[in-house]
Amino acid sequence: MSEQEHISSAYDRDLESITTLIVKMGGMVEEAILQTAEAMATRDLELAEKVRKGDKAIDALELEINDAAARTIALRAPVSKDLRSILTVLRLAASLERIGDYAKNIAKRTSVLVDMPVISGSDVALKRMAREVQGMLNDTLDAYIRGDAELAEDVRQHDQDVDQMYNALFREFLTFMMEDPRNITACMHLHFIAKNIERMGDLTTNMAEQVIYLVTGEVPEDARPKSDSTSYATAPE
Repeated sequence: MSEQEHISSAYDRDLESITTLIVKMGGMVEEAILQTAEAMATRDLELAEKVRKGDKAIDALELEINDAAARTIALRAPVSKDLRSILTVLRLAASLERIGDYAKNIAKRTSVLVDMPVISGSDVALKRMAREVQGMLNDTLDAYIRGDAELAEDVRQHDQDVDQMYNALFREFLTFMMEDPRNITACMHLHFIAKNIERMGDLTTNMAEQVIYLVTGEVPEDARPKSDSTSYATAPE
């Protein structure tokens, strides 16, 4: 085996090891999304606390991935697509860590919601929205592992579905608050949760775009489909 072949083989082993860590981290974040949504919907304080504590393991994995990537760059001096692969790993890990933070933030609200009035239909809608984001994240990780730019683009297109769910919830919360001022505090907390889930969707879409860049070498030039119209929303008449 030539020296160049040896370096290439060592790099492949390093990247495979890092990819395994990314997949593990992604699985933990997917679980956090589903668990925090369930804890919120059922007001399960024990499950919410599990999500909060689990965030430390997600953070630790990001550090491990960053260290492994930095070590690979130092030892293997990757160029071209090899370097692109390492940079993609770092960006994916950063996005996963941030999604985990949002899941933790939602879990923190569970203890507050226990003493709030139930807003009809909101728990089911928020869980559905969270499952949509979890599905997008699962597809993004699959696209990364398989090098599938088409699947990553499909995730990118689905971001507007999450936006539409968020828009609908936003308007529902406005309606509930206007109908009964006693709902205002609960609706504000639920809106915070909905916005966090919407941001999870944005981060997942960012990850999908990184996968497209990894596979094709190009960042998508067309504008990302967006449907968040809450900045222009008016109170229902």
